[in-house]
Amino acid sequence: MAITRDGPPQAPVRWYGHLYVQVLIAIAAGVLVGVLAPATGEALQPLGDAFIKLVKMIIAPVIFLTVVTGIGGMTELSGVGRVAGKAFFYFITVSTLALVVGLIVANVTQPGAGMNIDPASLDASRIAQYAEKAHENSLVAFLLDIIPATLVAAVADGHILQVLFVAILFGIALTMIGEKARPLMELFDSASHAVFRLVAILMKAAPVGAFGAMAFTIGKYGLGALAHLAGLVATFYLTSLLFVLIVLGVIARMAGFSVWRLIVYLRSELLLVLGTSSSEAALPSLIEKMERAGCEKGVVGLVVPTGYSFNLDGTNIYMTLAALFIAQATNVELSLGQQVALLLIAMISSKGAAGVTGAGFITLAATLAIVPSVPVAGMTLILGVDRFMSECRSLTNFVGNAVATVVVSAWEGKLDRQRLDAAMRGHPMPVTENMEAIIED
Repeated sequence: MAITRDGPPQAPVRWYGHLYVQVLIAIAAGVLVGVLAPATGEALQPLGDAFIKLVKMIIAPVIFLTVVTGIGGMTELSGVGRVAGKAFFYFITVSTLALVVGLIVANVTQPGAGMNIDPASLDASRIAQYAEKAHENSLVAFLLDIIPATLVAAVADGHILQVLFVAILFGIALTMIGEKARPLMELFDSASHAVFRLVAILMKAAPVGAFGAMAFTIGKYGLGALAHLAGLVATFYLTSLLFVLIVLGVIARMAGFSVWRLIVYLRSELLLVLGTSSSEAALPSLIEKMERAGCEKGVVGLVVPTGYSFNLDGTNIYMTLAALFIAQATNVELSLGQQVALLLIAMISSKGAAGVTGAGFITLAATLAIVPSVPVAGMTLILGVDRFMSECRSLTNFVGNAVATVVVSAWEGKLDRQRLDAAMRGHPMPVTENMEAIIED
């Protein structure tokens, strides 16, 4: 039952009125259109693109207001550094574990063995644009890019890390001036209510966006596109599933909650990610739902946006698995030392990758460009199916960030167990003054 802060409980929503049901139906319809009328499916791409743009339009103000009001409400600055430190410790540990898992699975299953591809026969021009973007996304360029040209440019341009950087500094400044910041804090708090109400309005278009995105994907690439590389795709999906259920499941259990119940709680957002192949599409809803599940606002404001660049479990599994697949397919033998070097390079190059479609492929190009043993041209082998693996990368990244938010909140002692348990049981507690928009569960 949905409950608003300003009114009495509303009547239960019928099954077809739930967002996750609508998105699921839209995805099925998109697949059907893509299979039966491929040309029509391709033509529907603007629907998916338009919805992604709508969401991106609101991401910057959501992050800015959430982080500023969260940090500004902290009584001491040491809390900010403590939360950030715990979050980055978690990110580095779990994302490195994801890289190791991909490396181990690739060595055990050998998905590229026996293909005997001659690197000289590959058309490297097909991945030139990705290699160029990978060069632009070097670590130094990435670090410099965090600093915006002006204070307002970050929000205007919608660069997540720049928005986060400015919001953290602004929130710290508000904390330092104390009582004088109260009028501005009240203004930002009121603005956050309006912004999250806007999020609720925009999410009503999610089924349309998921329909267009899925119709385009199937219409352009076809279901048969998976046939010749089905082994790699299946291995990646199975590895990601086991990582979520076992690795993240153990981490969640140690923190006192069930990863499966968390997945059920976030089913609407996960279906949206599946339909659009972008975890960024569900970022505003994730922030709101994590607060509703009992995670403290300041922790959510720091962990979720930062995790979208530094805690990409699905992308990390993909990078080491795909890199070894290419090496095996082109008969390149990598020693243990070379594989360790590949892992260390991937640890660096994976940081800062955005949660948007194609980012994993670009990050892989950046990694292989630094590892001379594996031919970058080999990426053409997986170019045709990368779009299908993008869904799995995004889903795994999304679940990983949700788990990280709850875990860091628990470490910080800022987790309301009563609200968390209620959300995990499928009966979220009424929204509070910090969460005005209605979420349909």
